[in-house]
Amino acid sequence: ASVGFLLGMFFLLVLDNIIPHLHLKSDKPEGIKSKLEKVTMMAFAVTLHNIPEGMAVGVCFAGFLTANVGIELLEAMLLAIGIGIQNFPEGSAISLPLRREGNSRLKSFLLGTLSGVVEPVAAILGAILVLKIRYILPFFLSFAAGAMLYVVIKEIIPESQENEKKDLMTI
Repeated sequence: ASVGFLLGMFFLLVLDNIIPHLHLKSDKPEGIKSKLEKVTMMAFAVTLHNIPEGMAVGVCFAGFLTANVGIELLEAMLLAIGIGIQNFPEGSAISLPLRREGNSRLKSFLLGTLSGVVEPVAAILGAILVLKIRYILPFFLSFAAGAMLYVVIKEIIPESQENEKKDLMTI
């Protein structure tokens, strides 16, 4: 579990340093230098963070399908629904700036939606691996947890400390 957790964090760290991307409240791009548009790099930032979310869902469903693991269908479905709900604001974070830049509603919507395409791909790959090699379920669960924790520590915690209610946000 510890190895999977650390590898999940390292995996996202590597992707974070390779894929050119830009976060919403930043003007300084991260990753390899490129000449991509600002909105495209913002889409890459959202897409990058969708990988561990998809893995978590796929591995959870694979855990349900694997007998005697203790993961129930309702738990897997609730995780998928929760992650799906939080994808709406992520897609909007891509679509709305595209629309403001003069793109059509359809194009803006489609590009915002495409940022989430990696989630089902990561979910399917994670589920297939776990179902083929059942012994790696704990590894992949901890891998997904490590990757998601990397995102939380890097993105959400610093952002939560930017307003006046730092103590409440910390709690």
